Amino acid sequence: MVGAGLAGLRASTALRERGFDGDLTLVGEEPHGPYDRPVLSKEVLTGDRSVTDTALPVPPGLEARWLLGRRALALDRTGRRLRLSDGTVLDYDGLVIATGATARPWSGPGAVPESGIHVLRGRGDALELRRALVEGGPLLVVGSGFLGSEVASAARALDVPVTLVGSARHPMERAVGPVVGSVLAGVQQAAGVDLRLGTTVTRFLGQRSIRGAVLSDGSRVGARTVLLALGARPSTGWLRGSGLRLREGASGGVVRDRRGRALAVGGGPVPDVVVLGDASAAPNPLPLDGTPAHLDIGHWSEAVDHADTVAAALLGQEDPGDAPVPSFWSDQFGMRIRSVGLPQLGDLTRVHEHDPERHRLEVSYHRGRRVVGALTVNRTSRLAAHRERISREWRRSAQARSPDRADLPPR
Repeated sequence: MVGAGLAGLRASTALRERGFDGDLTLVGEEPHGPYDRPVLSKEVLTGDRSVTDTALPVPPGLEARWLLGRRALALDRTGRRLRLSDGTVLDYDGLVIATGATARPWSGPGAVPESGIHVLRGRGDALELRRALVEGGPLLVVGSGFLGSEVASAARALDVPVTLVGSARHPMERAVGPVVGSVLAGVQQAAGVDLRLGTTVTRFLGQRSIRGAVLSDGSRVGARTVLLALGARPSTGWLRGSGLRLREGASGGVVRDRRGRALAVGGGPVPDVVVLGDASAAPNPLPLDGTPAHLDIGHWSEAVDHADTVAAALLGQEDPGDAPVPSFWSDQFGMRIRSVGLPQLGDLTRVHEHDPERHRLEVSYHRGRRVVGALTVNRTSRLAAHRERISREWRRSAQARSPDRADLPPR
């Protein structure tokens, strides 16, 4: 098991529940066991929870060997060997790749000051950013996606001045589209966030410590702290040369089939290697015109919902076929944002309810005549019907592509 986070823990648990009684080893790059990442950008930053509260419980009887503080360096598929950063070489009969993702570093123009620049991916990152916010602002958030918006919300809860810079026209537009993004923009502005959208950072100010930034529209913003919320990239670089297929060349997730089996370069599934979580590129369950064949989903549900599926595949057992459609959530600015399906595939958004005073919203996403996703704000109970409709669409799509019901997408 390469990866000792949520995905690795869930896959290990599923293997034991399915009767695997052999040796089980979990390799983790971080020095501590699995923990809950989503709360890092929310309750941990606001101080409502400590990082120690984020630890995930390890089921009794897991009987696993934990090799923490070490990372995988290379995979020898022919010899079934894994080489670690401390020189350890591990033999395996079956391999689970659950190495997650890392924060994208700054790749824009100009140098980055020595201090005051943060990313947020792990527990240590959250602690450092929390300390910086407690010391006061202003905070500059570079990136207007989920993470940037959540951190902006946490900072405003601490009464820290926030400027949020993003190249898109609306916050979280890539994930939720312009209709929902415009609603979120209004909420953020009402909360006191200085939105600078449709612009980018061209230069940071300060050499040793950050003082601010120059934007592409020529304006300047001051900052004592900067969060780079530029997205994440799958931690799969160690697999270069292994013969496994990576999406987008050598920088994407491991391309997998519907059961989680890794695909070989130029070939089919590798029976003794499975992948799940942020390190994987999942097959598109609704491959309509103009949509990619595989997707880096990157949500918590990808790690949880497919654990039993990959365990069954690795053990050569029947596909359980009961994993739900993808889902994601975000709590920010007093809003409970919940979504199912794949809204990013939609080219039409239909608004079913919009109550600005109560911050309530219900929308569905469509491509052609097919529904591909749905999202609610403070209307979570409305999602069940959308989830079932999306599931039916995906089953019909699978049946149209192949008469073999064993090849159906997750339900």
